[in-house]
Amino acid sequence: MLKKRYFKTKSECELTFELEDHAATSVELVSSASDWKPVAMKRVKSGLFRTTLRVPVGSRTEFRYRVDGGRWVDDPTADGTVANRFGSMNGVADASRPEGREA
Repeated sequence: MLKKRYFKTKSECELTFELEDHAATSVELVSSASDWKPVAMKRVKSGLFRTTLRVPVGSRTEFRYRVDGGRWVDDPTADGTVANRFGSMNGVADASRPEGREA
């Protein structure tokens, strides 16, 4: 699940990435925001894996989840998808400020 939080005093958007996979032992977020370097996600009490990144307002971040070091998982709550060079699709998180919200 993809969640967004905007700040009144900063031109940043906090993106929270969550994945529910009770069989997984590890989940990593692989994204353009981290220069495609895997970011380990932490399992929280609810059983979800979660991590948060801050990106500039107006940016678009491509991402996928890598489960247990090899299985790729898509996020159905992504704002869209875009083809990647491996023949599959990356999710897109659009950090454009919502309509009607000002900095």
